[in-house]
Amino acid sequence: MIVRALVAAATSFALTAPAVAQPSVIRRVQEHMRGVQTMTADFVQTDRKGQRLPGRLTIKQPRKARFQYEQGVPILIVSDGRALTFIDYQVRQVSRYPIGGSPLDILLNPKRDLSRIAKVVPSAAPGVITILARDPRRPQFGSITLAFTERAGAPGGLMLEGWVALDAQNNRTTVRLSNQRLNLPIADTAFAWDDPRPRKNRK
Repeated sequence: MIVRALVAAATSFALTAPAVAQPSVIRRVQEHMRGVQTMTADFVQTDRKGQRLPGRLTIKQPRKARFQYEQGVPILIVSDGRALTFIDYQVRQVSRYPIGGSPLDILLNPKRDLSRIAKVVPSAAPGVITILARDPRRPQFGSITLAFTERAGAPGGLMLEGWVALDAQNNRTTVRLSNQRLNLPIADTAFAWDDPRPRKNRK
């Protein structure tokens, strides 16, 4: 149901459906994101073609993340706080992008003022709060729709359940989380990665 709510919310945005203005909810989401210093979770990623890839997500503020896919998937995505790095071990290719140019920056940068870039949008599932964020000054960076459920004891009384990211070409990636654990110690070494390129080709 949460995945359906996320997709519906993201689709309604693409169709410019009206959003629901709820500043108090935005404040709770901001409180949650600023209160989560670390998070680990299992995830299932679904791309626009319907391909599903499970894995393990690790987040540490500020702006560090690791998407470790299941064994046999030769792809790794890591944010070191400055750049988002895509590593394809099968073809030995590494691509780096500024994290600020990705919709994930909204998720990984709790200092962003959500009241300026986010709106509450209708959810297709009871009890699910969906927040759509997009920087109006940088529409080329796409958008992200975050889904939360009520969770006593969690920062802001909310728990992040997943998101839908839309790039500038309207390509959609859905991520559903489970087994979330918050604010446990995580070493910076968790965001290291092995470079598959020949040493002479590294920059």
